[in-house]
Amino acid sequence: MVYNLHIQKLKDCVISYFSLDEKKNSFIQIQETKKEFDGDWTIVVFPLVKFSDKNLHDLSQTLGEFVTKNCDFVKSFNVVSGFLNLEFSDEFWINVLKFSFEKDFEKNTKKNKSIVLESCSPNTNKPLHLGHLRNILLGQAMANILIEDGYDVHKVQIVNDRGIHICKSMLSWIKFGQNDSPEKSNLKGDFFVGKYYVLFEKKLNEERLEFIRSGNNESEFEKKSLLLKEAKDLLVKWELGDGEVVKLWKKMNDWVYDGFKETYDSIGAKFDKIYYESETYITGRKLITDGLEKKLFYKKNDGSIWVNLKNYNIDDKLLLRKDGTAVYITQDIGTASLRYDDYGFDKMIYVVGNEQNHHFNVLFKILKKMNFSWSKNLFHMSYGMVALPHGKMKSREGNVIDIDDLIKEMHSSAKKIILSSNKSDLASVDKLSEMIGNGALKYFILKPDAKKDVLFNPNESIDFNGHTGPFIQYTYARICSIVEKKDKFDIKLKIQRDLEPEEKKIIKSIMHYPNVIKHSSETFNPSVLANYLFNLAKSYNHFYQKIPILNCDNVDDVNFRVTLSKKVSVLIKRGMNILGINLPSKM
Repeated sequence: MVYNLHIQKLKDCVISYFSLDEKKNSFIQIQETKKEFDGDWTIVVFPLVKFSDKNLHDLSQTLGEFVTKNCDFVKSFNVVSGFLNLEFSDEFWINVLKFSFEKDFEKNTKKNKSIVLESCSPNTNKPLHLGHLRNILLGQAMANILIEDGYDVHKVQIVNDRGIHICKSMLSWIKFGQNDSPEKSNLKGDFFVGKYYVLFEKKLNEERLEFIRSGNNESEFEKKSLLLKEAKDLLVKWELGDGEVVKLWKKMNDWVYDGFKETYDSIGAKFDKIYYESETYITGRKLITDGLEKKLFYKKNDGSIWVNLKNYNIDDKLLLRKDGTAVYITQDIGTASLRYDDYGFDKMIYVVGNEQNHHFNVLFKILKKMNFSWSKNLFHMSYGMVALPHGKMKSREGNVIDIDDLIKEMHSSAKKIILSSNKSDLASVDKLSEMIGNGALKYFILKPDAKKDVLFNPNESIDFNGHTGPFIQYTYARICSIVEKKDKFDIKLKIQRDLEPEEKKIIKSIMHYPNVIKHSSETFNPSVLANYLFNLAKSYNHFYQKIPILNCDNVDDVNFRVTLSKKVSVLIKRGMNILGINLPSKM
């Protein structure tokens, strides 16, 4: 990678000047020159004074002279308070541009390592909402970044298709559904089932209020609730394989899966394999009973099975209830084991919100206690929550923004902006508004650091002049228009003049692309790539405003600047596609 190559050459030069051994190499600090100073890269001289008998200023000066003489790509230097700022030659930057047109410049070296990445993990009792959207977008983008960085990646998800929450929807449909269906109600399947989950909670709350009005203590309600008892009985019947219960469970889940597929298609989400809790919990339960026999776990007097985690300063964890039914961590144990059997991964990444930090800490400790060698290769990619102006979303209250509704709103907002501009072909407005609406939504979710909470603001996300997806999309369309206007365009990688500062800045941004992918991959943070693409588009627009591209007399200059433009468009398109965002060639 050209970025690392020239840094290493500078390091070698410093090592040679001081005759440093390997143990002292860590004192060499090389960084990009700060914007307020002249130069491209800076050697920090302060830590190196101890290896010389010269004072800081004299050392900086003589080191600068040595580096300029021995590194042919260093054109000049200046010293600012112990910072040795180096300016690279135009020939160096032209060579960087040439290198960027070589095969596989954008894709980092193949690593021959396998990664399993889990994202989404929906429940089959409700539609996919805004919280799921951040999970899906982070997971899909992170998988694509890892692929770009040279890994073999398998995108998977676990569907939570069993448990008490599912039984609540089922019971609600049995008691209040009157043989209703998505077709009869004209509702998407996931919306239809979610409606009955919310209805169950409404009926349960009515029962709670009546229980309290009758003079009972509210703390006793869950033990004595008739609705909750019916739901729990339904769960036991399901786990025992009751024919009628299982038949209804399959029917309602199929309704939900049809709805999920429609949503996934609309946002371009794809998975290589889907695991189902209804299957993986069986493997988990067997592993737990085997662990009990090996005395890795213990059984309480009531028959429940637990794991002792006191060595990790964690409270003991329930693994199987006293009635033999499984808990969440049961299926997680089984799922992890099945995935290793399927893929033999070098790393498995769980893309799950930070509300589950403790859960995954416990899961990883249990798998380690079970002596799985691969347990050390598990990683929880924890991310912040998506907040709304009116507070936290709660599915049981129906207080959520569903992905489908949000997408429709974004498409509608984009369409209004496009129509008001009077620039677009009316025949293509719907397709363009869909592309811009999706781009605005996805970029807004992906641009913040993954660990930070996000306050979703639809209006801010679709601003064509702000730090947004549509701004980057518009820049790409602008470049496409420039390239299209240049008849018989020839890639030009050499000029007979000095580079303009704006041209050099563009080339420097181009050079960074492979390293941005690497950094985004290593930090598990798509925002690194998202912000790079915005800054690249921003730099290009500054270049466009200040430097004539098509309107200059020198044909070589025209071809060179169109070449720069073309390369920027290639990187913007590739990077945005990695984030799951499509780009229009005209806007």
